[in-house]
Amino acid sequence: MLSIENVTKRYEGHTAVDDFSLTIEPGVIYGLLGPNGAGKTTTIRMAMGIIQPDEGKIEIFGEPLSESLKERIGYLPEERGLYRKMKILDHIIFLAEIKGLSSKTAAERAGRWLERVDLAGWEDKPVEALSKGMQQKIQFVSTIIHEPQMVILDEPFAGLDPINTQLLKDIIVEMKDEGCTVILSTHLMEQVEKLCERICLINRGRKVLEGGLADIKMRFSKNVVSMRFSGDARELEAHPDVEKVSEFGQDLSVTLAEGADPGVMLRHALDGGRVDRFEIGEMSLHDIFIAQVREEGGELDEEDADSGQA
Repeated sequence: MLSIENVTKRYEGHTAVDDFSLTIEPGVIYGLLGPNGAGKTTTIRMAMGIIQPDEGKIEIFGEPLSESLKERIGYLPEERGLYRKMKILDHIIFLAEIKGLSSKTAAERAGRWLERVDLAGWEDKPVEALSKGMQQKIQFVSTIIHEPQMVILDEPFAGLDPINTQLLKDIIVEMKDEGCTVILSTHLMEQVEKLCERICLINRGRKVLEGGLADIKMRFSKNVVSMRFSGDARELEAHPDVEKVSEFGQDLSVTLAEGADPGVMLRHALDGGRVDRFEIGEMSLHDIFIAQVREEGGELDEEDADSGQA
């Protein structure tokens, strides 16, 4: 569906994408993941023909991008671009007609989708009357209303509450089940950890890690314990069997020393607090990403590493 070969893009001495290659097969949900500024959006813009690479080659559906091929693609950009004064139904129909739908078909599909995303009754309201999250749902509907073969979603969950985030996730899974290829680009790895079959992690314009999500997690989750712990995490990290503790509120990811017994760790944790969950061998993508960057001697922005938004 998408082939990127040795692509590089530079801006005034800054290399945004550096000798990057990627192949995405049909019918998968593929995660293009990394911190803000990693080069994800630049890569997508090159794939969509918005900007041109300085080096390398990109093909979609086995050939260079053309205007006719664009009608088979849905693209939700990171920047939002709705006409604020237009009525919501008119706006969706307008964007659907640009993608080749008739006015009648566009209106029928728009009505069904507005019901699906809980915006029925808002058809005659102007876009500016909607909240940011509601506008995001309108833009999402406009991206997929022509039933594309491939959808590229750049930060699709921005501005959405947990209920609407789950709604979009459910729709994405349905699209995949119907044969659509979905490419998700985001810096929030936990949002797509349970959606994607294959992923590519990017940092500073270069590929850090690529492959099947299950294979990657199996490869990196040795000697890792995930737990929900009410107590002093510093006491856990001081234990001789512990190499590192990553905190996400009360949720902890604990990397054990080679050969350490997880049962010993559990008993130690129970001595120091309450353990509501204890799982062996589940390392988060966030931790995998940071570990891989550091293993290769690369750098990660402190803000991204500390915030958990890598």
